[in-house]
Amino acid sequence: MHEIQIDQGPERAIIVGVITPDTNAQDVDDALNELELLADTAGAVVTDRVTQSLRQINAATYVGRGKVDEIKALVEHRESDLVIFDADLSTVQIRNLERSFDCKLLDRTGLILDIFASGARTAIAKTQVELAQLDYLRTRLTRQWTHLSRQSGGIGTKGPGETQIETDRRLIADRMSYLKTRLEKIDRQRQTQRKGRDAYSRVSLVGYTNAGKSTLMNAVAGTDVRAENRLFATLDATTRTVELDGNKQILLSDTVGFIRKLPHRLIESFKSTLDEVRESDVLLHVVDASHPRFDDHLDVVRRTLNEIGAGESPQMLVFNKIDLIDDREVLASLKARFPDAAFVSAARGIGLGQLRQRLLAIIEADFIEKVAYLPVAESGAVAFLHRIGDMLSTDYMYARTPESDDPIAVARIHVRFSNKFADEVEPMLRQFSSLRPVLEEDLAG
Repeated sequence: MHEIQIDQGPERAIIVGVITPDTNAQDVDDALNELELLADTAGAVVTDRVTQSLRQINAATYVGRGKVDEIKALVEHRESDLVIFDADLSTVQIRNLERSFDCKLLDRTGLILDIFASGARTAIAKTQVELAQLDYLRTRLTRQWTHLSRQSGGIGTKGPGETQIETDRRLIADRMSYLKTRLEKIDRQRQTQRKGRDAYSRVSLVGYTNAGKSTLMNAVAGTDVRAENRLFATLDATTRTVELDGNKQILLSDTVGFIRKLPHRLIESFKSTLDEVRESDVLLHVVDASHPRFDDHLDVVRRTLNEIGAGESPQMLVFNKIDLIDDREVLASLKARFPDAAFVSAARGIGLGQLRQRLLAIIEADFIEKVAYLPVAESGAVAFLHRIGDMLSTDYMYARTPESDDPIAVARIHVRFSNKFADEVEPMLRQFSSLRPVLEEDLAG
């Protein structure tokens, strides 16, 4: 006999939001729109929305008791597979709600973690997501939890008088400790890799999820990064070399998108990936110009950048998807409001030349020029300047040292480089500052 797989189609979901004195109906409607997109990304179809106005959140069931009964009846009527709350539910709330609904229950963080788990492709992304999931689950061991001891053998894992849930929590803690050690090792490896790329200016694409960062990456760098019209299509940082002009190359990285109420545990787990953002010389903040609430997206990204320690990094706004703005006056108003931003359509290749020019200007804003006299024999020092800077001119001559009157061959290098290398260049210049160039006629005499 052969096992027959029956495709029952996407799961049916009901989403729930609450209007409080700190919010309004429009805010909650926008949040539920985003929650519906998240549900769609996870593979569910939203059949109904349920909202309730409350003076304060119900500590036991999040919504009021009557609303719980209403949702329960709706679940039975729709034969729903899933109820999703646009909030982080407490352990007590989850337990009480699970007793009422004969279907799965998720809060916003649980849904986002599920999407991240489905989208993780590389070993580091899978490790980061698993760590975030375990951190989330360890305080939410409810009746739907599958005992970890079954996965690890059970016998010999319990302590004296230890209950099943305590065993599971201990196993989670052990697994989290292992994953953290593994991520620390990966982080050290990545730091070593990044040090090898210090000679390049490093630029990262940041922005709200689905703003078009991956499409822009493909357009600028000629890559084939997966770009889809869905939330969190990119979880792994992809880095490519990009030539801005004839002799200026940068390293451009595509990073995970941000979102409102981004779980803090995800930020902690994705430290290695977000280090690309923290250590960048310039951030290209990509914004979906066609989105009606792009101002909210701007604020969310800025707050998240502050949270991860990248808020003070040089930034350039890039308004993407301008081809989707039909009203030319709206676009003109946007350009007047953000005169220093670049306006592009990554999908259609519009405005990419202007983007390159403005990015190059930002990168070179902190460049300094120096003239260095270096002995030709010091090939490492000469190679270092060639690696980090733009050679404006190089002349060869002879010079004398205080220790000897015998002339040596030197290179007079006029170089321009980023100020971030000043601490490495200055000692080199001081080391050879005593060289006294001599004219060729003096040598002949």
